[in-house]
Amino acid sequence: MDLGPLNICEEMTVLHGGFLLAEQLFRPKTLAELTKSDWEHVGQPIVEALREISSAAACSQPFAWKKKALIIIWAKALQPYPITPSDTETLWQEDVFFSVGNMIPTINHTVLFELLKSLEASGLFIQLLMALPTTVCRAELERFLEHMTIDTSSKDVAFFLDVWWEMMKHKGNQQDPLLSQFRTMAHKYLSSSDEFSHPPKRFKSDPDVCPTMPLLAMLLTGLKQIQDRIRCPGMRCCALANLADMLTVFALMEDDPQEVSATVYLDKLATVISVWNSDTQNPYHQQALAEKVKEAERDISLTSLARLPSETILVGFESLHSLLREWREELQATLSGSQGTSYDSYRLCDSLTSFSQHLKLYLDTTSLSKEERQVASELAECVGDFLRDTNRVLKNKGFEKDITASIAMAIIEQKMDRHMEMCYIFASERKWAFSDEWLACLANSRALFREPGLVLKLLEAVMDVSATDRAVLRPQIKQVINLILECHAHLSLPDKNKVLSGVLLSWGRKGLSEKLLGHLEGFQEDLNTTFNQLAQSASEQGLAKAIASVARLVILHPESTVKKVCSMAVVNLGTHRFLAQILTAFPALRFTEEQGPNPSTTFVVSCLKETVWTKFSTPREEKQFLELLRCLVSPVKPQGIPVAALLEPDEVLKEFVLPFLMLDVKEVDLSLRIFIQTLEANTCLEEYWLQTCSPFPLIFSLCQLLDGFSRYWQLPREKRCLSLDGKDLVIHILERLCEVVSANAENFSPDTWVKSLSWLHRKLELLDWTVGLRLQSFFGGHFKCEVPTTLFEICKLSEDKWTCQAHPRYGPGTGLLAWMECSSISSGISEQMLALLVVDVGNPEEVRLFSKGFLVALVQLMPWCSPQEWQCLHQLTRRLLETQLLHVPYSLEYIQFVPLLNLKPFAQELQLSVLLLRAFQFLCSQSCHDWLPVEGWSHVVKLLCNSLTNLLDSVRLTQSVGPWAQGQEQDLTQETLFFYTQVFCHVLHIMAMLHQEVCEPLYVLALEILTCYETLSKTNPSVSSLLQKVNEQHFLKSIAENVSPEERRQTLLQKISNF
Repeated sequence: MDLGPLNICEEMTVLHGGFLLAEQLFRPKTLAELTKSDWEHVGQPIVEALREISSAAACSQPFAWKKKALIIIWAKALQPYPITPSDTETLWQEDVFFSVGNMIPTINHTVLFELLKSLEASGLFIQLLMALPTTVCRAELERFLEHMTIDTSSKDVAFFLDVWWEMMKHKGNQQDPLLSQFRTMAHKYLSSSDEFSHPPKRFKSDPDVCPTMPLLAMLLTGLKQIQDRIRCPGMRCCALANLADMLTVFALMEDDPQEVSATVYLDKLATVISVWNSDTQNPYHQQALAEKVKEAERDISLTSLARLPSETILVGFESLHSLLREWREELQATLSGSQGTSYDSYRLCDSLTSFSQHLKLYLDTTSLSKEERQVASELAECVGDFLRDTNRVLKNKGFEKDITASIAMAIIEQKMDRHMEMCYIFASERKWAFSDEWLACLANSRALFREPGLVLKLLEAVMDVSATDRAVLRPQIKQVINLILECHAHLSLPDKNKVLSGVLLSWGRKGLSEKLLGHLEGFQEDLNTTFNQLAQSASEQGLAKAIASVARLVILHPESTVKKVCSMAVVNLGTHRFLAQILTAFPALRFTEEQGPNPSTTFVVSCLKETVWTKFSTPREEKQFLELLRCLVSPVKPQGIPVAALLEPDEVLKEFVLPFLMLDVKEVDLSLRIFIQTLEANTCLEEYWLQTCSPFPLIFSLCQLLDGFSRYWQLPREKRCLSLDGKDLVIHILERLCEVVSANAENFSPDTWVKSLSWLHRKLELLDWTVGLRLQSFFGGHFKCEVPTTLFEICKLSEDKWTCQAHPRYGPGTGLLAWMECSSISSGISEQMLALLVVDVGNPEEVRLFSKGFLVALVQLMPWCSPQEWQCLHQLTRRLLETQLLHVPYSLEYIQFVPLLNLKPFAQELQLSVLLLRAFQFLCSQSCHDWLPVEGWSHVVKLLCNSLTNLLDSVRLTQSVGPWAQGQEQDLTQETLFFYTQVFCHVLHIMAMLHQEVCEPLYVLALEILTCYETLSKTNPSVSSLLQKVNEQHFLKSIAENVSPEERRQTLLQKISNF
């Protein structure tokens, strides 16, 4: 085992020489016979040898060789004597001290104790003593006390008091291998010797008791034996202070006393060191500050793991009372002298003050016998009287306190006990800030300040000093800011968030820039450069580095940084996800400004609204904004990087949706897309988040928006910010919202649920009746379906489920219009309406009247239909044609001859095409042509094109199925070509009736029809003769000749010519 240089070396040679000289001086006697009175004549060579060793080793191992030498000497003193040859062989193999100890002559304990006293090595003595096994330790202390009581000198008293004081300060060092080996060696000697088989005669105790307690009791006994030899006032102060401290710490304090605050601790250190600095006789007077601090820390940090036995406490009380009474006058005369306060006198007053406070508490809380209480009470009175007289004198003797900062910095730089607490005082104390020593300490110990709390304290110091102290130079402030940012850069991401949270709470959205803008030169340039680099290298591989870069910027100026992220996420294509990951790595940004314009709005929402919301220039930017919101509500979790949502779904609705659910607000379309995205992305959340958004008023807001569409084309253009296509989105959101609210009905009390439904039903009475009809499933049968009275004229409606309501707009003959409005709501209601319709198919006149009424109602309804509603009407029309409830006569106005074709498979498609033509003829007639603005005509053209495209798809499907499925002997190619020519003619007819500015979709559809015709004709070359093809081509050209403008006409004719 490597135990350091315990072999024969230069140091051991010097030690060996010292012992040889001492032995020579003592001849003919041996050193094993040395007595206390002989030491002054014999011991000097040994002392000088040890001092030489310590001095030579000081540059590399100060204090270490003195400890090694004393261990070797103590091991020699403990070694059994005499040694037999067999013992020698064993010791050579097992005892690491034997080889070096063999160079030293046989010695007794007097040599050891006198050497320790001469070296003033009380600390080392206790360190080595406490390393010994318990039995050996007590026996050795017993020997020491016996040695001290023989011919006791003032040096003996001083050393005894130092040993006692060191015993109380001892904390142990279990990691020292030398001490461990020393203990192991003593164990071996213990087992081979009867000398240690019995505890000391003067003290017997339980071996399980904390080892320090019996030793302190022994030292108390030793004090009583030598107290008559304590004559010097300084020693008397020390003895009383030791006794008071021992009783305070090991008798009166709680088992687990609360540690004093760092400020009190630092103040006590400063006081102790101030006294040392003024006390020229103190051994620490000339020491360096760091050494003073280390020793002062030991002096003020006494702790105990156990209590003294009650009999020892009582003896201690009696001794303290007796000595204080005996020495009081002399001590008070000394304390009131003209000399400065010595450390011994300071310790006496400090120890007695602490003892007095704890004794009072002890008397109040401890159950004591009458005798014990009397002793303790008399002692308390005596101590109190002494302190009253003494404190009056000491108040006039001030201590140097301007060393507090230097002490704190020494603790920090040397990483002594409680150094992290000193870091907090260092960062908080404004009087120290920006001094040269303060700057040097921060620069040298910056690694210790890598804690979020310390970074924040330092930032507060910089902010305060920069605002109040004009004497601090800009370079110093910049230096400190850079050091703080360096500390911040080494923090973990959670700790960086703690700092950011503190910055936002202390200085709000402006962060450090609020007061340090003048010291942050180049911030804007740094911000732009950083984000330009991020935009160019947006990848998850570089995410951690990007977050680190942004973490620095965001504490300097949170607002600018977050706004920059928001802006880039919207403008830079494809960066929204990456930038959202960066933002969500800082949950501290979920911060609500108490002093902001809207106290309920979070910081990120404010930045989004101020930077990008309402400022989108392209649909792509709107899409990126939608994706950014999605990522901020439901963050994408990268590997190894903790992220958290910065927006809650209810917050998104309140800020970006609810205020914009009106037809005349230009953001309404984007708000609806945000609404459905938020609703669908968060329906699986465990918590019913919609509750905080007031779901029933939210439903009503959507219903109001739907109601606005009933007057859509009557509104001015600037009031129509949402197209009729958007109506389908509103309907979808309303349905989805009702589903979610219904699914969470248990979150409402039954009474609240019914009241909420009733409230909503009453509010819907103010809106168009079709809006309420959409919510019947949501109402769950609580209310009847309210429809115009005229609907009952054409339908068999049950009065259990339906009720009539007078509507001024629905006079006689409007039942069919109301019926079609119901049918357009959904396919389910459409089927229901079809089943309830009362029309006698067997009565041709009734069918004819129904068909005319249907066409009129269709024309009235079509311009206000959304694409989805129009699709419902399209399907309804097909069902009416299938059931022969609807009669659409097909005229042969667009043929040159009667075709010998079977048009039955395409009868419905041809009828639908003709019906749409008739509807547009009606719409474009003199009585209706001024119904709609240009946008309205564009809308109905779009609906028409959707229907005709559906017809084309249907015909293609029918034709492709083949003759076998149709029961035909030949395929339907000729019939399909005929259908194409008819629909082409219908489209051009409608184009001729409309303004050219709305005809573009119909023109594109006409080209598509020609393409379908050409493709089918080419794939079936045998279907018609050349003459027939030429005739059809000529016919199509004659129709296209009427198209305007010229460019469209020429394009169509060119297309036909290429057949």
